Amino acid sequence: MPDQISVLFVCLGNICRSTMAEGVFQSLAKKTPYKELIARVDSCGTGGYHIGDDPDDRTMSTLEKHGITDYVHAARKVNASDFDNFDYIFAMDRANLSELERIKQRKPRSKANVMLFGEYSGTGKAEVINDPYYGGRQGFETAYEQATRFSKNFLQDVFPDVDAESLSGLCSG
Repeated sequence: MPDQISVLFVCLGNICRSTMAEGVFQSLAKKTPYKELIARVDSCGTGGYHIGDDPDDRTMSTLEKHGITDYVHAARKVNASDFDNFDYIFAMDRANLSELERIKQRKPRSKANVMLFGEYSGTGKAEVINDPYYGGRQGFETAYEQATRFSKNFLQDVFPDVDAESLSGLCSG
């Protein structure tokens, strides 16, 4: 079993999907049995459109609806040092994954495992978290459900010997 891990979530603008995933994952990471196993959780965007902005109001209200009321974040853009500072860098979709892989090519010795977060869908097929920004509230609910499912599956994969029963109260799908 690894020691502590660090995880970075990445989308385009860092106000909807990656912040949703960060909020969900942070909530799980604060609970037993994971609170001693997760060193750092953050999110960012491949674009710099919203640097310094709070998450989208619909992201925040969706998190709050599901009991996550202590999430705070200011949008930032991914930087090269992230590839040295995080063990896992999760893209929300394939376009952002391609951009992250391009950046990582300049940092071949970096420790980060760069991958699509939806590899942990649990369905046997990789999923993307579609950008809900231009849609309705249901897109944010879908992003929440996916972020919760992917987070739980990832944690069970990385820490298979940990009893995760305490997580069953968080969005069962």
